Amino acid sequence: MTPSDRRINRLPPGQSLTGGFPTLHYGPVPTFNPATWDFRIWGEVTEPLIWTWDQILDLPRTQVNMDLHCVTTWSKLGTNWEGISLKTLVDQSLIKLTTRASHLMQHAEYGYTTNLPLEVALQDNFLIATHFEGQPLAPEHGYPLRGVIGTFVGRDDLKDVYLWKGAKWLRGLEFMDSDRPGFWESNNYHNEGDVWKEQRFAP
Repeated sequence: MTPSDRRINRLPPGQSLTGGFPTLHYGPVPTFNPATWDFRIWGEVTEPLIWTWDQILDLPRTQVNMDLHCVTTWSKLGTNWEGISLKTLVDQSLIKLTTRASHLMQHAEYGYTTNLPLEVALQDNFLIATHFEGQPLAPEHGYPLRGVIGTFVGRDDLKDVYLWKGAKWLRGLEFMDSDRPGFWESNNYHNEGDVWKEQRFAP
């Protein structure tokens, strides 16, 4: 599919529109206690960090509108999200990466993980989200914090990947000097997950 095709038809190959927001995840919905919850940043950073929930809420915020594409073949267009841009955190030196950092692993509750190349995680279409459609995330959609990655209409310069590449119930970011598969990537899902190339499963 060419860039011009993407502008005309926002649905990647093999996808169908949904008016709802299906809930698919590994494990039960966790409970959240803001008094004990924390968020870790480690690996290829000059200084490891541990942030409380109050500190998360004090970080710079942004809003984005994105189309979502799930590997299970549903797509939801024009969704509105609010949260924290990883690119902004790095650009403002709130997270300081080493020169060796090349990949990101998102760590979530119950040991769930998913990986991204750093260049993709630093795109404008990757968000550490706290709100969906003007409301705090619902528990089944990742409350209090989730990674979310989608498609910006008209931004053909961005790599678009399936929704599993953003982890629900996010608890930490590990910056790595080489790639490592996450949970589904270790279980026959494609390592890159490009929606326009229909990279659902490992070759």
